[in-house]
Amino acid sequence: MPDTSPARKPSDGYVVAVIGATGNVGREMMNILWERKFPVSKIYALASQRSVGMEVSFGEDDVLKVHNLESFDFKGVDFALSSPGAKVSAIHSPRAAAAGCIVIDNTSHFRMDPDVPLVVPEVNPEAIARYKKKGIIANPNCSTIQMVVALKPLHDAFKIKRVVVSTYQSTSGKGKAAMDELFNQTKGIYANQAAGQTRSIFTKQIAFNVIPYIDVFLDDGETKEEQKMVMETRKILDPDIRVHANCARVATFVGHAEYINIETEKPITDKSAREILSRAPGITVVDHRTDEGYVTPAEVAGEDNVFISRIRKDSSVENGLSFWCVADNLRKGAALNAVQIAEVLANEYLKA
Repeated sequence: MPDTSPARKPSDGYVVAVIGATGNVGREMMNILWERKFPVSKIYALASQRSVGMEVSFGEDDVLKVHNLESFDFKGVDFALSSPGAKVSAIHSPRAAAAGCIVIDNTSHFRMDPDVPLVVPEVNPEAIARYKKKGIIANPNCSTIQMVVALKPLHDAFKIKRVVVSTYQSTSGKGKAAMDELFNQTKGIYANQAAGQTRSIFTKQIAFNVIPYIDVFLDDGETKEEQKMVMETRKILDPDIRVHANCARVATFVGHAEYINIETEKPITDKSAREILSRAPGITVVDHRTDEGYVTPAEVAGEDNVFISRIRKDSSVENGLSFWCVADNLRKGAALNAVQIAEVLANEYLKA
C-alpha cells in the first residue's frame, strides 16, 4: 500500500505536481489551482523530454520551467494532477503514488480499476475515502462527468432505469493538434487552399462536418468513447442503470454538448425535473421556451457549471424525460473536477 500521508500540513500549503503541464488540460489545471486559491507552497510543471525547458504560467506572475517527468522524483510531493495520456500514466502514476504522492489521474487507464475510486465530487464524494488502496483517484471521461452531474439529482428523486445519450464533442477533447486541424481546415476552405483538405488527426474532414466516431471501434460496433460512458456511469452512479451512448465529434473548439433521454421508475414531469435540477450543486438551468432560451457550447467556455436546457417530457416511454446538457470539457470535464477532488482531500481527509 502506498504511503499517502501528506508531506506538509495544510497550513503550510501543499507541494503539487501537474503532469502533462504543457497540454490543454494541464494548463487548465494550473489556471484553476490558482483561480481557486488552492493552498500551494510549491508547484512543479512536468512533461515529456521534448517539453523540458519550456515555460508555463501559474497565476498572473509566476512562470514555471517544465521538468522531465521521466526523471522527476515525487518524494515530498503531496498531490499530482495527471493528464499525460493513458500509456504514460500507467507508468508514472503508480511511481508517484509509491513515493507518497496522491495522484488524481485524468486518463482512462485507472478508471475501471476496482481499487481506484472514480469520482465526481457533486455525485459520489464518499468514494474518495478509498484513495488509500493505491494512492490514485481517477477522473472520469469528460462526457461522463457532465452527464452524471445532471443525472445524480434526477436519480435520487426518480430512480433512473435507462439512459440514452448522444454527444456532440468539441475538438479540444482530442487535444491542441485537433483544434489546430479544425482551424487550418476552416481557413483553408475559405481561402480555397490545400490546407482545407489536410487531415492528420481526424480520419475525415472536421471543418463544417460531424464525425460519428471517437476513439476506436470495438468488436460489437460501438466505440471506446461510448463504452467509457456506459461503464463509468454505472461505476459512479448505479451499476443497475442501463446506458446507451452515441458519440460524435463536431466542428467546435471548446465545449461538449449532449442530448440525454432518461427513463425512470417513478413518475417524472418536466416541471419537477426543472425544480430539482435548479437546486442541484454544479448545475445551472437555462430553460426558456423561446429563441435563445437555451445554452450552447460557445457560451460555456470558461464556465465551471454544467448547463441544462430543453427539459421536456418524453412520451415514448411511461416515465421519460429528455434534456440538453452543455459544459466546458476542459474545465468541468477534466481540470476543474480534478482540482475539486484535491480540495475534498485537503479539507476532509488530510487535515492536521
